[in-house]
Amino acid sequence: KHPKRKAEQQQLGPEVSGHFFIFLPFKSGENRTEHHTNRYHGDDFVIRRGQNFQLWITLSRPFNPNTDKLHLELKTGPLPTVSKETHVIIPLVEALEGNRWEAAVVAQDDKRLNLSVNSSPSAVIGRYQLTVETNCANGPASFTADPANDIYMLFNPWCEGDTVFMDSEDVRQEYVLNDVGRIYYGTENQIGARTWNYGQFDNGILAACLYILEKSGTLPSGWGDSVNVVRIISAMVNSPDDQGVLEGNWSGDYSGGTSPTAWSGSVEILKAYHKNKGSPVKYGQCWVFAGVVTTVLRCLGIPCRPVTNFNSAHDTDVSLTTDVYLDENLEPIDHLNADSIWNFHVWNDCWMARPDLPPGNGGWQAVDATPQETSQGSYRCGPASLAAVRNGQVYLKYDCPFVFAEVNSDKIYWQKNANGTFTQIYSEKKTVGHYISTKAVGSDERNDITDLYKYPEGIPEQNERIAVETACRYGSKASAFSSSKAEDVSVEVTMDGQGPTMGNDAELTITLRNSSSEKRTVTLNSQAVVMYYTGVPKATVRKHTVETALDWSLEYKDYKDQLVDQAALMLTLSGRVRETQQVQATQFSFRLRTPDLIIKPIGKAVVGEKTAIEISFTNPLPQVLKAVTFNMEGLGLLTARKIKYGDIGSRASVSLTEYFIPTLPGPRKLLASLDCKQLTQVHGVTDITVEEKSNAAL
Repeated sequence: KHPKRKAEQQQLGPEVSGHFFIFLPFKSGENRTEHHTNRYHGDDFVIRRGQNFQLWITLSRPFNPNTDKLHLELKTGPLPTVSKETHVIIPLVEALEGNRWEAAVVAQDDKRLNLSVNSSPSAVIGRYQLTVETNCANGPASFTADPANDIYMLFNPWCEGDTVFMDSEDVRQEYVLNDVGRIYYGTENQIGARTWNYGQFDNGILAACLYILEKSGTLPSGWGDSVNVVRIISAMVNSPDDQGVLEGNWSGDYSGGTSPTAWSGSVEILKAYHKNKGSPVKYGQCWVFAGVVTTVLRCLGIPCRPVTNFNSAHDTDVSLTTDVYLDENLEPIDHLNADSIWNFHVWNDCWMARPDLPPGNGGWQAVDATPQETSQGSYRCGPASLAAVRNGQVYLKYDCPFVFAEVNSDKIYWQKNANGTFTQIYSEKKTVGHYISTKAVGSDERNDITDLYKYPEGIPEQNERIAVETACRYGSKASAFSSSKAEDVSVEVTMDGQGPTMGNDAELTITLRNSSSEKRTVTLNSQAVVMYYTGVPKATVRKHTVETALDWSLEYKDYKDQLVDQAALMLTLSGRVRETQQVQATQFSFRLRTPDLIIKPIGKAVVGEKTAIEISFTNPLPQVLKAVTFNMEGLGLLTARKIKYGDIGSRASVSLTEYFIPTLPGPRKLLASLDCKQLTQVHGVTDITVEEKSNAAL
């Protein structure tokens, strides 16, 4: 007879005299706006710790504060424990004090209660189940909310009591809330940039990030510690030893997976990892690992940015130097040269206080998920305080020696003696850690942050040398620093403009300078190798002897069958000055630049309406590109799409038109990349402003 009343009773629970039965319709948009979580997809109750939030609960009868008792309980993890702060008891108090778990009644409307709740700024982050405990004349009762009403707790850069607090709204907007960014690559003389979709608010990404924490096997009780969480994510974004998110592959053979250069964002990767129940996604290289770390940390509320270091040293023996071994004829001994200098390497900075370190070491921390060396038994790196790295305090945790060497190590050349031993013959002090780059706050410009990692080279106070020598006292080759000899001959390698392009001959200029008043005779051995961007040689493509300054060139036919992903090459020069026995040695890395994809919107873009774009591309190579695939994606525009195009002829131009239906209004970026065996690192981006349907009709 009364279906409406019956439905209400089911909602509220059975009527039992004297007990409360509670319904919790509290997915409040106001909370999400106040907590800067309104952009997370869906209407989950996502809030940040250390900040007040509001709950409305509906009781089966009006609440009487004189006779009724009520408190809230939150539980997270498999074994919630009060002492571990994974089972939180929130008392009802008369007046809120802040910086602790507490709740107060701020309004009552018949059976509805409005509770104002404060959380601890050090609360464990994650997904909490909410229970309301009541006590009245007839004894206690308990009501556990439906899982759809679970509370998601995140770090809070807006809260002064949180270790990840940042005090500027501009930087919080960039490093927490911006879901699109730029990642830099290439060489120090040819810096390239690509746009990356972080997509931290996209459907399913928060769930995937919490799944990564669960999959780590670490205790949720440690998830309130930002240092610990960053260290977990650093380990879990790579796959060795823990079946993490991404499998690294630097071989050039990406069959059975996606080529690292084909990715344009993190969303597809994280969704695939979650959907496939923790099976690593194939394949990643450093910028992909860094892009995924940025997404995960921003999603969890930790300010984060990708950072690119050009001429990045990989020190394999904790010597804090990069060692190059040459034979009696001053030619490189490939099998001994385990230390490498990557053309570029991308890692992350994240922002937090470091209460575990001496004062002054908070702020930006380096964290690296690319699996290079183990740290305490796992492939992870950081967080390493940039202040500690800058000052050479490599004994401070975590992994400061490795990060220090990446940006600051000296390159030392060793020559083999007749008896098999090696002698240090030359050192270069300014070859590593150049143009350390990240996207600027509020724009797409490149921001050079080298001075956060190291003192400027050669400043009067010699702080940079002091930092290097401080650090190297803790290295495994502390004696490798000899006083510099008089050196009056120098060698320099240069190139015109932005350097050679793919499909053409590569031309460089080698200049020898004599600063003495006497004649100097130099014979230099030159060797050009095709190189993985990690500094590992693949094949020697030219050897030559140089006796004077000259123009050096490498023909397309010499390198075309040897190139790998980043089209990177390295010229090594080594030799002696006959009159003084001064050693000359240098290495110059360069890349063959690839063309961009040109993306043009056709007509205007409107939410819910079919929109077209044209992608055009010209093959720079005098050979056919086989089995070409185009990849497209754009937050609010379209989910990741693969287009199998087929072959593109020698030097041919092609264009294709694609259609999509935008889902979100405002300024958007559409990203595209091209992938095939003969040519990689081809990508493009265009800005598209999407109008609301109603606006477009006006």
